[in-house]
Amino acid sequence: MSISPLSKAVYTSLVGLLLANTTTQAADAFSAESPWMLGDWNGQRIQLQEQGYDFSFGYTGEMATLLDAKRSNSHGTEYTGQLNLGAHLDLEKIAGWQDTEAQITVTHRDGRNLSNTSDALTGHLSSVQEVWGRGQTWRLTDFWIKKQFLDQKLDVKVGRFGEGEDFNSFDCDFQNLALCGSQVGNWVGDQWYNWPVSQWAARVKYNVTPEVYTQVGVYEYNPENLERGKGFNLSTDGSKGAIIPAEVVWTPKLGEQKLPGEYRAGYYYSTADAKIFDGVTPQDEQTQNGHHHGGWIVAKQQLTSHQGDTSRGLSGFVNVTVHDSKTNQVSDMQNVGLVYKGAMNARPQDEIALSVARINMNNDVLGNRSEEVDAEIYYGIHATNWLTIRPNLQYVHHVGAYKDGENVWVGGIKFNTSF
Repeated sequence: MSISPLSKAVYTSLVGLLLANTTTQAADAFSAESPWMLGDWNGQRIQLQEQGYDFSFGYTGEMATLLDAKRSNSHGTEYTGQLNLGAHLDLEKIAGWQDTEAQITVTHRDGRNLSNTSDALTGHLSSVQEVWGRGQTWRLTDFWIKKQFLDQKLDVKVGRFGEGEDFNSFDCDFQNLALCGSQVGNWVGDQWYNWPVSQWAARVKYNVTPEVYTQVGVYEYNPENLERGKGFNLSTDGSKGAIIPAEVVWTPKLGEQKLPGEYRAGYYYSTADAKIFDGVTPQDEQTQNGHHHGGWIVAKQQLTSHQGDTSRGLSGFVNVTVHDSKTNQVSDMQNVGLVYKGAMNARPQDEIALSVARINMNNDVLGNRSEEVDAEIYYGIHATNWLTIRPNLQYVHHVGAYKDGENVWVGGIKFNTSF
């Protein structure tokens, strides 16, 4: 397993922090019932929250190992992780600014991705370790302020943040990238930047009813934000245009048991030039410039309760994205899955989940490529309120969407902890 010296330094620092706090924190540090590994800092953390200061310190780690492949005999194991440090500020409590809040988040990614180092996964469209990517470096991921108007019906957010925080949003519990988070950013990633990359942006949301809202955003497209040394870049030098997404969201509670759901439909358009794709390389002629655009549908719904307990039960989800075939290699993508929380009475907060994704390449110009299928099953162990561990098994069919591509089995472990 490959772990860089920087990762080792981070882990050593975290362990030292834990040991140092063991003698100074309240008795509930490391308590399974606490939402934080280090407890409530002798009550100071809860007091700070009540005053409007909510600090978060979290870590996500992902390990992946190649179990089997159709043709490749080489096996490998890689580890990657992300540290995030954040502060959410209730500015009404802090400064008296009514219905106003702010967020600052700094992230650090480190490690290596099996999809990039294994011969069997050469050309993998997705990734078996979703937390890897966008430069293994420190980044300013959130730096925004948000205010509500008109009795909280109108919500305006400005600053630096990514599209996927508000648009085409989806949970990220699976370890395979095609099953995790905002999918538009995975297939139009040359211009749509998800977490942890930020850019200057503005988003306006209006609550039509308590269950329905609409929103529109404008996000700077600046490829310099991807550079390793510009994780804290605040300049607009290098801007090439803007991504403009719009979305309608319905959040019903269905049936007698009021089971929650979320349904999203949206469209995006980029004002930046994108070369017309000819199947091998983008065409160079300036007259052949086009613009990225496309749409998405996201649906997730709790389907049952468990013995009358609505905090447990079966949920289902579907993600669909479609993209302009003239400027994008991926023409469309779909994933579908099921999650059951609390199947066993002895483990009411554990969950088991299964999902399958289909990534369809642009068949008009890619005669030797068709579609890649990524699947994953995981069991989520709710070890404590501050630690969840998800061992998983992944299968990739036709790696790279090549018709004779590898078929690969990967074992993984993903964990999330909150300090």
